[in-house]
Amino acid sequence: MLSLKQWSSQRDQFEAAGIQLPAGDVDAIRKTGSEQPSWIHVGGGNLYRAFHAAIAQDLIDAGKLDRGVVVFETFRPFTVDELYHPFNCDILQVVMKSDGSLSERVLSSTADALFANAQRPEDWERAKSFFRSPVLQLVTVTITEKGYGLRNADGSFSKAALADFSAGPAAPTTTMATFAALLLERFDAGAAPIAMVSTDNFSRNGEHFRSAILDVAKAWQQAGHVSQRFVDYVSDESRVSFPWTMIDRITPNPSTETERALAEQGFSDLPLISAGHSTFAGFSNTEEAHYLVVEDSFPNGRPDLTAGGVILCDRATAEAADTMKVTACLNPLHTTLAVYGCLLGYTRIWQEMENPDLASLVRHIGYDEDLSVVVDPKVIDPKSFIDELLSRRLPNRALPDAPQRIATDTSQKVPVRFGHTLAAYQENPSLDSASLTYIPLAIAGWLRYLLGVDDAGNAFEPSPDPLLEQLQSKLSSLSLGCTDAASVHDAVAPILSNKEIFVVDLYEVGLGEKVEGMLLEELAAPGAVAATIKKYL
Repeated sequence: MLSLKQWSSQRDQFEAAGIQLPAGDVDAIRKTGSEQPSWIHVGGGNLYRAFHAAIAQDLIDAGKLDRGVVVFETFRPFTVDELYHPFNCDILQVVMKSDGSLSERVLSSTADALFANAQRPEDWERAKSFFRSPVLQLVTVTITEKGYGLRNADGSFSKAALADFSAGPAAPTTTMATFAALLLERFDAGAAPIAMVSTDNFSRNGEHFRSAILDVAKAWQQAGHVSQRFVDYVSDESRVSFPWTMIDRITPNPSTETERALAEQGFSDLPLISAGHSTFAGFSNTEEAHYLVVEDSFPNGRPDLTAGGVILCDRATAEAADTMKVTACLNPLHTTLAVYGCLLGYTRIWQEMENPDLASLVRHIGYDEDLSVVVDPKVIDPKSFIDELLSRRLPNRALPDAPQRIATDTSQKVPVRFGHTLAAYQENPSLDSASLTYIPLAIAGWLRYLLGVDDAGNAFEPSPDPLLEQLQSKLSSLSLGCTDAASVHDAVAPILSNKEIFVVDLYEVGLGEKVEGMLLEELAAPGAVAATIKKYL
């Protein structure tokens, strides 16, 4: 039997099974990193385990990184206690290729994992000591867009943020205040420079990260907790940089399919571990394709990230690459498949790509309606990116990605995934937003999805979303079988005209009535969703 926990004593068996093993002195790399890392990663979930840890392993194997990465969790200690420590921080990366084969690799690049929170004083003190050292060069982050939030929907600061502002840096509760407190330790220890690198999947992530940290720093200065000199330190990107990035690697929750394949291979210690809406395991399952574009702004130096496949560039290029992906060439297509997949009873994205109507719908959105407003970032060709996505990535039967996962927080994604393109149409006199068909159909599908009733008439639970309750309340007068256009207009007009959701007023760009009509068609009867998609194709 194979055991991830015992891979170092089972090298022959692992190599016989075709599993790639780490190069170099693993114990020395881990010991040096756990004593003082040069790279910290915050948010040790599945994306880090599938992607960042592999980049670090590439660097270690190539002799470009001499110490392991330390993972911080700030919200809860679950993954630290249940996932990292039991496996000695090792990860089995499982790459699911489009031909159905699996490629496996042991990643030993994580030196340690801490719950960087005052609730666990020993870990909190170690976290602060790591930040005091000039050896630390960069902090990468994957905490999802919600993790940066300090404000309510109306722009006011949340209760948690205000509590952190008042209490000061001793025992922060929000993740942004935790970062600010750690940067304060660094400032007080000599103000060594550092790069704070958001690799979360939203536009201008570095800008939002910097703004949130400054909100905390300025509030603490006003409350007398810190000096203006600390605010100046965080404000100076020659000392504390916040590079902009684009990240792309589809990484589903570890699946029963992968668990079964590994058990058949002989692994005995890789069960799935559930935590809320997420699933973890000693393995990560991910796709073969991957992209990480990073603004090359590292004031305290950095390892040779290009040896791990990272594309380094200037800020404008990083922004263009991200805009290409999240507004046009991937994320809008993903969201379309997510909402329609839930409505049509699918549990895997690859299954949807075998439905010719859904596959055609996302092709039309990507090639016909989105590509015309894309700015070529030069480091990645937009059309080739869509080609790869539609021909190899989304149809990958080995990739157990679920529309239900992608549908999470859709209200937070719509402004970027559709609103940006609609605004570009509105601003370009040579383009006619009113001529669009497939983006409006995707938006109608989202509204239909929010009702929580699938195309067969069965109730389902929409994925978590901070605006779910509010949006469902606005749509509460609608139900399957509705034939009254006026009722649809009254229910959806406050949503479709909301620039906070769509960036533009859909009625002002000539699409509000079109979306209303499509939604009305999708409400007609069971089966109307599938019939409406087919009609517009």
